[in-house]
Amino acid sequence: MPLTDARIRSTKPEAKPVKLTDGGGLYLEVRPSGKKLWRYRYRIVDKENLFAIGEYPEISLAEARSEHDKARGLVKQGLHPSHNRQAERLTTQMANANTFEAVATEWISKKSGRWTPYYRRQVENFLGADVFPYVGKLPIRNVTAAHLLEIIRRIEDRGASTVALLVRQWSSAIFRYAVATLRADSDPAAALRGAIHRPKVKHRKPLAKGQIKEFMAALENYGGYRTTVIALRLILLTFVRTGELRKALWGEFDLDNAEWRIPAERMKMREPHIVPLSKQAVILLRELQTYTGGRGMLFPNYRRPKDCMTPTTLNRALERMGFNGKDSMGFSAHGFRATASTLLNEMGYRSDVIERQLAHAERDKVRASYNQAEYMVERKAMMQEWADLIDLICSKPKAGTPA
Repeated sequence: MPLTDARIRSTKPEAKPVKLTDGGGLYLEVRPSGKKLWRYRYRIVDKENLFAIGEYPEISLAEARSEHDKARGLVKQGLHPSHNRQAERLTTQMANANTFEAVATEWISKKSGRWTPYYRRQVENFLGADVFPYVGKLPIRNVTAAHLLEIIRRIEDRGASTVALLVRQWSSAIFRYAVATLRADSDPAAALRGAIHRPKVKHRKPLAKGQIKEFMAALENYGGYRTTVIALRLILLTFVRTGELRKALWGEFDLDNAEWRIPAERMKMREPHIVPLSKQAVILLRELQTYTGGRGMLFPNYRRPKDCMTPTTLNRALERMGFNGKDSMGFSAHGFRATASTLLNEMGYRSDVIERQLAHAERDKVRASYNQAEYMVERKAMMQEWADLIDLICSKPKAGTPA
């Protein structure tokens, strides 16, 4: 006769174990200690086996019968229920170990060797602030497109559409890595392409010739540190990226040969870069040596001497000079690159020469072999003519000559 809850509850422990059968090999063993244990006796290849389902009342009669049905189905396939349970536990343990955060951290470690330190911090900071608190502890297989959509919409709602786009892209890369390492079956972030409105790109505003003259005049009257003035003049003359200038080391410069060699790890494209130095740039650098030549960095941070100039220093100076900030033309330090590119093209220099000096990515895969000294003769002449043009623009008209 099948078991009932009333019979189970009323059965008291005896000196020896009591066996209450339910049918199909399922029974409840009542031990002298008072414990009541569910057991399933079955045979595979004419060998009797025992499967421990669990303890009553933690596992009710209905739950025991459900587990019994599953176990019987496995036995019919020649599988031991205990082996299947071990496999399920192992799968669960692996899933719990392979959380979204764990896989993301591993992905960062694998990929960051080709990233700049700034980009790595950007990835870690945004994932840590916007993603991990919501899905970081979930097994990566359990993270869905709905989870990710909620996250990126939350980011977009605070006005950070660019960050939302980056988070979707990074999440997609993390899932692709998980698929490649057999820890996920698909990339749910791929379904969210187009879910975020891409903000309109704001191109860096270049300075016109007249504005270069205004800029140099404002710089002459700037009341801040002389090293900041030199930095702004150098970035106009060399049109490198602001991070490349701020983090520059004296060991990278050969002033006698008028050359600056920037190592690959500081370049956006992760390739070494040569900057030919004009006579005007060398004069500025020799002056700068009198201020910071005894230190490793050209532009150390005044408050933290072991660090370099902060990213905001140059833009703050431009703001004080009226070129950046509210009610200004919105010119930032990065705009010197656009200024040089625009005017050098007008001067008739070949775009290949200009692009190589700007250290832009080589888009023609046939020419993927990067030569840092390519077009060097033309680049040296161009950098000197660029510095001479700036001097000419800023020169005072001779007496009797119209301004």
